[in-house]
Amino acid sequence: MSKSSRVYVVVVLEDARHQMLVYRYLKKRGMGERDMRIERSPSGEGNAEGWVRKSFVKEVSVCRGRHAKSALIVIIDADTHTVQDRCRQLDQALEDGGKQRVDVEHEQIARLVPKRNVETWILCLNDQPVDENVDYKSTRRDWNDLIPPAAEALFEWTRPNVDPPADCIDSLRMGMSELSRLRF
Repeated sequence: MSKSSRVYVVVVLEDARHQMLVYRYLKKRGMGERDMRIERSPSGEGNAEGWVRKSFVKEVSVCRGRHAKSALIVIIDADTHTVQDRCRQLDQALEDGGKQRVDVEHEQIARLVPKRNVETWILCLNDQPVDENVDYKSTRRDWNDLIPPAAEALFEWTRPNVDPPADCIDSLRMGMSELSRLRF
């Protein structure tokens, strides 16, 4: 990536699995470590989802005020909510903070909302059949081994003119659409 085309990416996320997946994905997209800043919820300090919403508002302000090319990615699990509910909560957090909602047509801001959690995405990206209403978080011990091939699949599935498999889950399709909007 040439210096003139560099985009600085800020990522706001809940936990280590989110971080490992998005970091590997961004590296596949050609991003260097100096091209990104990852903000992760402090572990053991309460509600990660609430921390992400609060940090999202702050980072949207920073992103909108930056003159250089920049993008913002937020990753927040839907948990027992719908993806649309989580997006509305992010919009509401912006409004409560006196900010405008995300303009998906013009802003380089992607909202990734795994339903039920990112482990569902990791399994789907590894060609495993999944149900978005099932919590897979504690069903395996090999998550760290599954993340590298999941990041590779995410990269491949978001390439131009590539269609994900027919059994790709809805929340992942929406997330890939969000990532595909980002120009870097």
